[in-house]
Amino acid sequence: MSVAVIHGEGLGKRYRRGLHAEPGLRHALEAFLRSPIAALRRKTEETFWALKDVSLEVREGEVLGLIGRNGAGKTTLLKILSRITRPTEGWADIHGRVGSLLEVGTGFHPELTGRENTFLSGAILGMSKREIERKFDEIVAFAELEKFIDTQVKHYSSGMYVRLAFAVAAHLEPEILLVDEVLAVGDINFQKKCLGKMGDVARAGRTVVLVSHQLNQIRRLASRVVWIDEGSVRQDGPTHEVVSAYESAMTRGDRNGGGSARRTNSKARFVRWEIVEARTENPHVLGTLETVTIKFVVEVSQAIRHGHHGIALRNLDHQLIWGWATDDVDLSVGTRELCYTFPMLPLRPGPYSWHVSLYDEGTLVDYWDCLPGMIVATEVHQHARDEWNGVLNVPSQFGIQESE
Repeated sequence: MSVAVIHGEGLGKRYRRGLHAEPGLRHALEAFLRSPIAALRRKTEETFWALKDVSLEVREGEVLGLIGRNGAGKTTLLKILSRITRPTEGWADIHGRVGSLLEVGTGFHPELTGRENTFLSGAILGMSKREIERKFDEIVAFAELEKFIDTQVKHYSSGMYVRLAFAVAAHLEPEILLVDEVLAVGDINFQKKCLGKMGDVARAGRTVVLVSHQLNQIRRLASRVVWIDEGSVRQDGPTHEVVSAYESAMTRGDRNGGGSARRTNSKARFVRWEIVEARTENPHVLGTLETVTIKFVVEVSQAIRHGHHGIALRNLDHQLIWGWATDDVDLSVGTRELCYTFPMLPLRPGPYSWHVSLYDEGTLVDYWDCLPGMIVATEVHQHARDEWNGVLNVPSQFGIQESE
């Protein structure tokens, strides 16, 4: 079993807000006498916690994704792990050589050339000159900066800077690689190359902690995800489950959804739904692209003859993904199961919702926005960038053949 290379306990970081200096004691007393509550409030708001009571463990060879809103504390956590800043509370043990790519401008001296900064970065990582020389040509080729490697980096564009910074961080073989959301600066081809390189780094057994708002990048690379919310860990677990829960919360505005206090006819009521043999611990998480059966349980108190039943599946944007209906539904008194078997549900990973209805002789008996929602947590077979992802997640095979 792999050992823990990052271990943090009770990490917290407190910052002071930008305050205006009081001109003197007399003015401070005057301000207090005018509004003592406001004066006390100013005192209590002098500091805020960017990170509070965060504990985590990352094992050797693990790729951990960090997700959350802007300002949630992800970058603060990475800065603590990379020793750029000290925690106000708690402690973190790091075992191994750390390479970090936290923001454009970190780690390079603007007056030095690309070549000089490459050797400087390697020396900081503890590498010998010979080791750096062995990797140097590969770094320059990856960054596509052959013509500018002897130019001072202060003259680089942001894209050139990021290309070299990532190439250095990925190729100089740190045992732990910390990467923040900096790859958005590069073009799509370079981003694709970076994703491939980070995959190589992970397969080589090195540890990666990655922050990205490109959630499909997280899905592809991370084996586990920690969701940071308002400075604390909100969820820690398997990648697809945590990412999908985050997407659901962001789209719904953290509302739990309605539907529990719905009007129903006394004849019947939908009471629950589940994925039959879900292959996960949660019966509402779909983790397979194989044949799947969805079951809706309805309690019938009065027999229904020649009824009508409808079903719909929608995504978070309330876009209709699939719908179906049938007439002449007969339901006798008791608990009944309405089952749907699909050869596969090739849906883009994320949160979805089922909607089921039941009518009797044209009168609505029950309509249910099924809770909880369904989380699709299957392997991703889509484009690396979210904006090029469609609704379907269909496995495919690519090949090139000579034209006859």
